[in-house]
This record gives sequence, C-alpha cells and structure tokens, in this order.
Amino acid sequence: MHSETRGEGTPLVLIHGFGVDHRILLPLDETIAAHGGWRRIYVDLPGMGQTPIGEVASTEDVARALTDAVREAVGDEPFAVLGNSYGGMLARRLAHDFGEQVLGLATLAGVFVAKHGARTAPPRTVLHEEPALFDGVPEKTATGYRDFAVWQSAAGLANYVETVEPGVEAIDQPALERIAQNYAFDVEPEDAASGPFTKPALFVVGRQDEVVGYVDAWRRLEHYPRASFLVLDAAGHNIIGEQFGLVGAAVTEWLERIRRDSASR
Repeated sequence: MHSETRGEGTPLVLIHGFGVDHRILLPLDETIAAHGGWRRIYVDLPGMGQTPIGEVASTEDVARALTDAVREAVGDEPFAVLGNSYGGMLARRLAHDFGEQVLGLATLAGVFVAKHGARTAPPRTVLHEEPALFDGVPEKTATGYRDFAVWQSAAGLANYVETVEPGVEAIDQPALERIAQNYAFDVEPEDAASGPFTKPALFVVGRQDEVVGYVDAWRRLEHYPRASFLVLDAAGHNIIGEQFGLVGAAVTEWLERIRRDSASR
C-alpha cells in the first residue's frame, strides 16, 4: 500500500475517503506539523491514488490490507489514527482492532452507517453561491466543485482543484465499483467490541453534510466516553475544505489531549 510519511515522532495514520486519495488530507499537515512530535503517515487505499486494487474486493479486504500496512509502518509503536469519510469508518476499525496500541481516534465527516439508504442525513443545501467563480474554469472542475460545496468560495475552489480533483482523477473506477458492492463491515467495530473506547476521540461533522449527516455519529457517542463532538455550520461533506480553521483547531486540541492522556498513564 502506497503511503507518504512526513515528520518525526509519534505515528499518526491519516486515512482518506472513498474515491479520492491522501491529498485531500494534506491541508491539515502544516497545522499538525506545527503542533510538533507527530510522524504523519498518509496512506492511499486500494484502488485509489498510487495503490493498486490487487485482490481487494470489499471493505473487509480494505481493512485487512490497511491493518497490514499500519503494522509494517509502525510496528509496536503506539499511534493515533484520523480518518475522513470512508477513512473514518476504517479508522474506527483500526482503533478497536489495535486496542491499547492506539492513542486516540478522530473522524472528520466520518461514515458511521455504511448503507446510504439507512443514513440520517439532511437534504442537499447550498448556503452561498458565487457564479463568477467559475468564469474560465473547466466545466468538469466547476461541476465537481459545485456538487461538493455548501459554501462556494475562491479558497474552496482552490482547495478542490489542489487536493480533491487529482484524487478523483486517479481512482480505479471498476475497482471502486467492486468494493462498493461490499461496502459494509461484517460487524460494526463498536458492536464487536467488549467495551467502550476510552482514549481521546474527536468527531467533527458538517451540519449540511448530505452524504453522511451528523446524527449517526452522535448515536455512537456513548461508546466513546472521551470524545469531543463538533457540528460545524456551513460545512458539507468536504468539511476540511469548507471549515479548515475550525477543523484544524479541533484536530490540534485532540492531539493535545492525546499528549496529556499519554503522559498521565
């Protein structure tokens, strides 16, 4: 599995969503680096970015491949894990499977209910439009960003072009369609666990996220007694691109809680 590692220190595994690649998480890198002491490991999931699909045919297969990659990257070191969208679903799995080795868990617009029709999500809402933004922009790019954005802005469009669109163009579409047919875990991590996840956790969700919503994450909150739960207005599923400052601040605070928690043990 392809990965990109930046910095030195305690491993932090960052997992992107479905149909993009690790670049969607790179806007957070400078913020995390400024916090200091974290070795950021950005992975490309099978069929996305620079990782070929191989024999992977389901989310269970993706989880197994990711587990092997994490074991190779971190060995026995304690590590934290952060996942965005589909990557949040996988991060929850890693946090439970690796047990005490995991220092903390964060999800950003994370998937908590795999089946789209079973999710509780608001209707598609666009709070702010800027038609002039798209003057001279290729139609494919303009359409992709419009379909993604709750609050259109020059900064949001630039973020989409730099960190989202390249990953969309790099996917193996037949491979993703194969995984999509077997998208759910056999058992949800919380349901398989013998007890709650007691390390510092963070769940950041978008109030206008029509893809995964915010309610389903809240329904799992009691399983995470050390979790902060943040609902951001003017944020859809591209929560990093639309609310970068607040997401970065929340991630920084989560990392600080992990440091305090680890020092007290």
